[in-house]
Amino acid sequence: MKRLFDTLKNIWKIKELRNRILFTLGLIWVFRLGSFIVLPGVDPGAIRQAMSGGSGNDLLGLINIFSGGAFNNASIFALGIMPYITASIIIQLLGFAVPYFQRLQQKEGESGRKKLNQITRLLTVAITLVQGGAYLTYVKSLGAVDPSITESIFWLSGIIILSTGTVFAMWLGERITDRGIGNGVSLLITVGIIATLPTAFVFELQARLTSGGFLIFVLEIAALFVACMATVLIVTGVRKIPVQFAKRMVGRGTSSVPVAGARDYIPLKVNAAGVMPIIFAQALMFLPGLAAQYAGGQNAQTSWLVQKLNDFTSAPYNFIYFLLVVAFTYIYTALTVNPSSYADYLKRQNAFIPGIKPGKPTEEFIDSVTTRITLPGSIFLGLIAILPAFAAAFGINNLFAAFFGGTSLLILVGVVLDTLQQIESHLLMRRYDGLVKEGRVQGRSGSRMQGIGAGM
Repeated sequence: MKRLFDTLKNIWKIKELRNRILFTLGLIWVFRLGSFIVLPGVDPGAIRQAMSGGSGNDLLGLINIFSGGAFNNASIFALGIMPYITASIIIQLLGFAVPYFQRLQQKEGESGRKKLNQITRLLTVAITLVQGGAYLTYVKSLGAVDPSITESIFWLSGIIILSTGTVFAMWLGERITDRGIGNGVSLLITVGIIATLPTAFVFELQARLTSGGFLIFVLEIAALFVACMATVLIVTGVRKIPVQFAKRMVGRGTSSVPVAGARDYIPLKVNAAGVMPIIFAQALMFLPGLAAQYAGGQNAQTSWLVQKLNDFTSAPYNFIYFLLVVAFTYIYTALTVNPSSYADYLKRQNAFIPGIKPGKPTEEFIDSVTTRITLPGSIFLGLIAILPAFAAAFGINNLFAAFFGGTSLLILVGVVLDTLQQIESHLLMRRYDGLVKEGRVQGRSGSRMQGIGAGM
């Protein structure tokens, strides 16, 4: 405990780090404040009442969690940062299929990244306009709009305000990344998720105290801790492939002597796909219910299959969901991890994997290792994705059960580890002890070959 307090003192001693943390907290406070500023002419109480009967795990409930409750509050940040995330995913997928975007991502360096960022911003605005109109339609269908407001004024002002709110949230995220600590956009999503945690925690505690099950509540907290630790393992887990660099000659003429080449390793992540497989699988699981609504209206919801696929605790839902996560993990890993890039990099650096010939054999070896480690990684990721259903099956309320796994837990763990790694870098640069006993956050950095081949 004393070491922890000493580390916190060291963090406060470093002026640059202190200013970055305070700057980040200030912008997060602005973002949270905007979540409670309601759109003109909208009654957020009507929206919350309509959403109260939902499970919190449908599409609207998921958006509300990621926006930190701003969706149900009908605030200026109702759409949150999600349109920007959607635009980023679209651009990333285009980078796998469209040569122009491939060239921007891989060959044009900093100028290419700037172009991609600009395209992403423009696409964000376009997506926000579409989603803003859909959100206003949803609000109006709930009867949450003041009837005295002219419809044209409501639509025009609402879309402009929602678009401005999303662009402003995107700007806040970029400022945090540039002048704060951590990845700004990811931090804003994390703050939105954490904002719902106290309410879920209090609801669960009250329910257990009412039923006299305080010991059960303690066991639930212990289970949540175990789930967090398991998620940390899958986020940070890597398979290290040793790499030997060729010998080099030191000196000139007859006085030159051979020096053994340096050793390094290729860190292949157990879960190279990150949270993307869960996002894609979750999006597909929403489609049957939406298609049934458009095809047959509300009566279509009475069919057995649609009901089961809309219930995140049902066995058919979780079986299909698990298989989709495993499948998307393999697909996304195949897209993001390019063994030929590793092989080309080793060849250019005059390096080799011991016991493996350079060129095609090296590429095949890396591909086989990636395939083998992706299997346990995908199964583990699938289990994390369906953990909330198991938590709900044990009587935990749906809002609190969402933190036992799925997208929320993976995002929380990933963002916290990245932020801690940046803080630790500032400490180590000034010769202070890091946040962990070994001196660095394991699995987040440490090899010059980290990231080679990712995204190619």
